[in-house]
Amino acid sequence: MKKDLMDILCCPMCKGDLELTVKKEEGSEVIEGTLHCKKCNEDYPIEDGIPNLLPPELR
Repeated sequence: MKKDLMDILCCPMCKGDLELTVKKEEGSEVIEGTLHCKKCNEDYPIEDGIPNLLPPELR
């Protein structure tokens, strides 16, 4: 996932802002990490450079 996407991504549940936590990156691309919504306290994983923004019950 490109870090530039943070400008347009929002929480799919409440539309709140997401906070990025990077575990592994290559250049400007995040390979592993987490997107966290402070508003609804939900975490969305980033695996193999792909953010999983499905609601928790559909993951």
